[in-house]
Amino acid sequence: MSQKTEKPTLSGQRIKTRKRDEKEKYDPVGFRDSVLAGFAEAGDDLESIYKYLDLAGSKLDYRRYGEALFDILIAGGLLAPGGTLVQDGKSCRTESCLFGGPDSMEHVKGWEQVFTKLMRRYKYLEKLLEEEMKKVLVYIKGFNDSERVKLARMTALWISNGSVPPAVLNSLINEHLVKDGLALDFLLIVFVTWKQEKGASSLTTALRKAGIDSSLPEFFPPNKRTEENFKLVFEENGLMEVLRFQKAQANQGNKKDLQNQLEEDISENKPVKDIIASVKDAVVKFHLQEHEVITSLWNTVMGAVEWNKKEELVAEQALKHLRQYAPLFSSFTQTSRSELALLVRVQEFCYENMNFMKVFQKIVLLFYKTDVLSEDTIIKWYKEAHSVKGKSVFLEQMSKFIEWLQNAEEESESAGDD
Repeated sequence: MSQKTEKPTLSGQRIKTRKRDEKEKYDPVGFRDSVLAGFAEAGDDLESIYKYLDLAGSKLDYRRYGEALFDILIAGGLLAPGGTLVQDGKSCRTESCLFGGPDSMEHVKGWEQVFTKLMRRYKYLEKLLEEEMKKVLVYIKGFNDSERVKLARMTALWISNGSVPPAVLNSLINEHLVKDGLALDFLLIVFVTWKQEKGASSLTTALRKAGIDSSLPEFFPPNKRTEENFKLVFEENGLMEVLRFQKAQANQGNKKDLQNQLEEDISENKPVKDIIASVKDAVVKFHLQEHEVITSLWNTVMGAVEWNKKEELVAEQALKHLRQYAPLFSSFTQTSRSELALLVRVQEFCYENMNFMKVFQKIVLLFYKTDVLSEDTIIKWYKEAHSVKGKSVFLEQMSKFIEWLQNAEEESESAGDD
């Protein structure tokens, strides 16, 4: 067999890299100088500045120098850590930027249009702006009052129009910014601007989606995280909607804590009287209303059992279970509002769990006999306050009982007259 001869190789020869494969040196200063020169030619007219940026994108590498580009558009030059501008002995700053110009909303909106159109033209800049904001918000201590106000107003516009997510505001939760009150001041300007431009409902919806609602107290200096100060700050800034929203969210958290405690007590088979005492303590501690508590009690008590899948057996199981906890329900249905809240929740539960459809009337009768529900509440539910869920089925189930209640009431009135 013939062996393949090795091909000759050249040793010691330097292989040249093709020019197109050579990677240019990262030069943000050179990029800045090019942009500043373009701005100088464009002048102060924002439309001219945008036209320059639009055309320059084909020559300048915005994808690579996105951070530098946004530094220039926001602060007029390259930002060093801490928020100061990079100084290198040359003309390193332009007044044609967000931080330049008057302290007016008109100025901020004009620059917002420049950013918006540029990001529509170069879509990849949207993600780069989000990263830029996470950095810039940490630097606000290095900006003056006027610059912080402009940035806060712009942040409100960007978040409300979807250019950046609300979660970028969490970058303000920095020990030094919080301690000095800068994080809170900035946040308040964002909220006030947002409310003025887009309305309060838009603001609270975004806060909930971003999960910022639970972290609002963290923007306050540690020594000012009291309920009284929280209320005072938001009232003074005309942000009552945020205050009500925060209270509602805190209330949800408190109800969840109560529900967890109740689940634990039931699983440990604690005496009902001890559970009642525990729930009463929580109601006082968390300032909960009876009508809010009663539906949580129902959900927790009914969620503690694995129900029989046979319809004919689930009624007996349910009545036995509920009879045990009737004193618990009775302790928190001292008002007609809480009674009605419970009755509507029972109706919805029976509708949502098909095996309970025929048990509804029996549960109501049990609660009537154990003084959980009064006859006035049951009649009101029947006439006007029932849920639409399973309405026809449940009203039919209750018709004879309602007739009996009304007849008993009329007989009682007649006896009183005699």
